[in-house]
Amino acid sequence: MVLFGYRGIDGRGATVKGMREAESSRELKALLKKESIFVTELWEVGKESPKKSGFSLNKNISFSSSGRITSGDITAVTRQLATLTGAGIPLIEALSAVIDQADKESVKVLFTSIRTKVNEGESFSSALSGYPKHFSDIYINMVNAGEQSGTLELVLERLADFMENQARVRGKVISAIAYPALMSVIGVLILGVMMIVVVPKVSAIFSDFGATLPLATRFLIFTSKIISGYWWLLLPLFAGAVAGFVFWKRSSSGKSLWHKIVLKIPIMGNLILMLAMGRFATTLATLLSSGVQVLRALEITKHILGNIHLERVIDEAIVGVREGEPLHESLQKSGMFPPLVTRMIAIGEKSGQLEGMLSNVAKFYDSRSEARISVLTSLLEPVLILVMGAGAGFVAFSILWPILKINQLFG
Repeated sequence: MVLFGYRGIDGRGATVKGMREAESSRELKALLKKESIFVTELWEVGKESPKKSGFSLNKNISFSSSGRITSGDITAVTRQLATLTGAGIPLIEALSAVIDQADKESVKVLFTSIRTKVNEGESFSSALSGYPKHFSDIYINMVNAGEQSGTLELVLERLADFMENQARVRGKVISAIAYPALMSVIGVLILGVMMIVVVPKVSAIFSDFGATLPLATRFLIFTSKIISGYWWLLLPLFAGAVAGFVFWKRSSSGKSLWHKIVLKIPIMGNLILMLAMGRFATTLATLLSSGVQVLRALEITKHILGNIHLERVIDEAIVGVREGEPLHESLQKSGMFPPLVTRMIAIGEKSGQLEGMLSNVAKFYDSRSEARISVLTSLLEPVLILVMGAGAGFVAFSILWPILKINQLFG
């Protein structure tokens, strides 16, 4: 038997510590778990330093041994909390239930810490604000508004709906570009192998005949020599160009110019604007319906637009609304927000149904962007196949054409 020291949190959220004998640390954890004690630190008595169990309840949590917390984990927990609090279960008990049901140790640690803070008298939103890595401003402000209005269960349900919708849209965008990206990589690799391995061998055969080769074949051989002979220089140059582009895009002037260019790209610019409008309307509607004030809601919403020029429009709108100007007029002045958005906001402001109008705008742009993504994906696949076929066809033609000419000469 080995004597272990431990620290942990009991079922009421209180910190406990002590010493216990057990055959192994795993056995001791199992025994303490039966007593509703969640171990946060465990070590053999007599060792120079404690053997920590791989996580800590400090503000900066380490998840190295217990799994990274994803947005999907937070969404699932939010949905569970919404269901439990909606059924009339107190928040502390709901948090305890979520902790017991969590599969990841890192999720258990995070929400155990939050439960401890709530037990000590902090508000739920204040406890969440200690972990900005996992809870966004949108999340914290909506929870705060729900606590103040006494509608926390409704706010949590809206939050879960909002996060699930955002994940669904993000998933569709990723899945739309995944296949074309994979096809592009495969095509480049195939062409690279042909240029480095196949073309040099064929060019050696041509050089033995000493015949004048077609222009396409000479260009292919020249390109092959450049790639195979100077790949050690081309790779760093390419990596440097990519790094330089990323650095430029992150600079203030580069970011401003790039975001302006992106919105003007044919077809893609319109899609990017539609996605931004969908996020804007969804987020603002969710915040306002949860009781967050208009100015604070706009301040939060601008950060999810993903375009610096659209963010500046929101900054100007905040100034206008603060001075008493209607929101739709402030947005309309910029000329960047589509007329549909400003008209629907104007109707919502006049009728007192701004949240409902914004929800309709969000549904419209989400459906439009999904349809546009589907169309672009269906068009992109045959285009990629044509481009890859054209590249392979050019290589094949450049190799076969002189071979056919040689056969004619010796035929």
